[in-house]
Amino acid sequence: MKILLAVDGSPISTRAVKHAIALVRAMATPPEVVLFNADVPLLQAAATKIGAEAVKRYHLENGQYATRTARASLTRAKVDYTEKLVVAEPAEAIIAEARKGRHDLIVMGSHGRGALKGLLLGSVAAKVIANCDTPVTVVR
Repeated sequence: MKILLAVDGSPISTRAVKHAIALVRAMATPPEVVLFNADVPLLQAAATKIGAEAVKRYHLENGQYATRTARASLTRAKVDYTEKLVVAEPAEAIIAEARKGRHDLIVMGSHGRGALKGLLLGSVAAKVIANCDTPVTVVR
């Protein structure tokens, strides 16, 4: 089994990590876990102004910041994982990774750091559920 654990660094995404750890512990054969973060691309004008190296560093730092709590939790729980950080619109990137990586399950928070965080189901989770063939576990 292959689990795509999509995180954004929000408290709800931390709950999704805890849920994924519980799933892993409940399985007879440990699944392959991919810790995934998609950082929203900068506007072209901003990217041009600060330069390619600064943009690259910006996205790397954002990805590392967004996954730091998840990495610590997975390591503490002794769950093996690989990490993938991409620069793309989150919903589209999660769907593409789930397909390309042939994941059996996506685990993600119901809503994260976006502007719609007060809603019951965030726009990223809603898009993933609506447009992906891979089963999705949404954690609140």
